[in-house]
Amino acid sequence: MRDILIPAAITPSSAGSRALAAAQSQLSEAVARLGYDAGMHAMLANARRETRVSVPLRRDSGEIEVLIGYRVQHNFSRGPAMGGLRFHPDVDFNAARALSMWMTWQCALIDLPYGGATGGVALDPDSYSQRELELVTRRYTGELVPLLGPKSDISTPDIGTDEQAMAWMMDTYSAARGYTAPGIVTGKPLSIGGSRGRMDATPCGVVHVAQAALERAGLTLNGARAAVQGYGKVGRGVVRLLHEQGVRVVAVSDRFGAVHDRRGLDPDRLDDHLASTGSVAGLPDTDTISGDELLELEVELLVPAAIEGVLHDGNARRVQSRVIVEGANGPTSTAADSILAERGIEVVPDILANAGGVIASYFESAQADQAHWWSRDELEARLANRILAAWQQVADVATQELVSLRSAATLIAVERVADAHRIRGLYP
Repeated sequence: MRDILIPAAITPSSAGSRALAAAQSQLSEAVARLGYDAGMHAMLANARRETRVSVPLRRDSGEIEVLIGYRVQHNFSRGPAMGGLRFHPDVDFNAARALSMWMTWQCALIDLPYGGATGGVALDPDSYSQRELELVTRRYTGELVPLLGPKSDISTPDIGTDEQAMAWMMDTYSAARGYTAPGIVTGKPLSIGGSRGRMDATPCGVVHVAQAALERAGLTLNGARAAVQGYGKVGRGVVRLLHEQGVRVVAVSDRFGAVHDRRGLDPDRLDDHLASTGSVAGLPDTDTISGDELLELEVELLVPAAIEGVLHDGNARRVQSRVIVEGANGPTSTAADSILAERGIEVVPDILANAGGVIASYFESAQADQAHWWSRDELEARLANRILAAWQQVADVATQELVSLRSAATLIAVERVADAHRIRGLYP
């Protein structure tokens, strides 16, 4: 194999390192199949810019704490970078490198005029007050103002952040620039330029792709059994939409535990229990299982919708789902991918399955440019058309090249980004 220049040594010592190892492995496979040289490989493997900032915070107690924030801008060849702002204890450079690379491929696969970026602050948002989270968001944004902008880097909500965080980010950036800049973020509240349907866009995309994948496997959505790992912004919406489509969602989990009911779970009961207890765990009249057990249930559809690396070589041989649709970024390790492929389990990759959010972000930016806002039905129809068109391209390439859906999706995306590199040329 050719030697390539990649960021910092990759070891499996952290979630971020494992995610980056998976991302680099996927890229290496695509580069080999496409026949690119070591120079092109190095350009695709390395982020264009990586930034680390200190985020000092005066806690409500009066104590000073210094948090660490990151922003990795992976690629600008097809347009400005776009990607999530994440508040999570596992945020580090390697996690941001992996996520920003996957975002580049996702934008290219869906044929959006963006590159990929990801950033965040290493903290557990549940351990901070609303005031403290506002201060963290504003200070983080203030440190990065020179690098952000509608024409350079656009932020979107991710784990631990929401539309309120986007509003704080927009306001901080606007105050620094001296004018209102709604295009600096997407996923913001409707009252300041957000888009109808944006918050449900990722779950909608997951369900559209799940239906197509099940049909490809000779199954139907209606009547299928499903397990959803993670009950946050994505998983919660997926559970409700699947239920509405006649799917029997038999298990759901969050970080506190998992519940199982072979008769099917009621989303209203789940939401009421979550509102009263802060977790889905312990829902009355259900069986308590572990999060690991959920991943190994006998179901037609498994949707990992939480964090990276939950499917790995330690459990992939026990997975019994017919189809896996990745609602989260990077939930399947490289080793697990190979095992699942050997066992004939179809995996719809994250860069396709959870693309609804970035599609809606693009739509939000387009609406802002036109100063014309679409109805929710218009957005959902456009989203379905775009993500299903990408699904068909991926399925066709997988069939033609005799490769997995992940390999097909990565091949399409990497080739589009490399073409943009070549056409633009190399600035001396």
